[in-house]
Amino acid sequence: MFFDAKEYVSAARILGGLVAEEPAQVAPRLLLARAYYHSARLRKAEDELRAVLELDPVESYARLMLGRTLERQGKADEAATQLRIAAAFSGEPYAESGQGSRVTVSPQ
Repeated sequence: MFFDAKEYVSAARILGGLVAEEPAQVAPRLLLARAYYHSARLRKAEDELRAVLELDPVESYARLMLGRTLERQGKADEAATQLRIAAAFSGEPYAESGQGSRVTVSPQ
């Protein structure tokens, strides 16, 4: 609902409370990271994605989102590493280009 309406700040506020109550749950953390990413709070998105990967190191969508988040922060080398890992976990092709890398991973 909040994502369809592009109400990312509201989504982050609500999801932040849910994550605080259930910090070991991956799904709410992924949604919170998405809300932060779309509201350009990239450092917070990065922190949530790293927390997800602590809980589930093979979560390919979290790797993809972390790669994209790092790209937006200008951390190209670190982003490329995460995007390669996401591609390997998902079985999707990974291609580097001058404008960044492309890999698509569907959320599960």
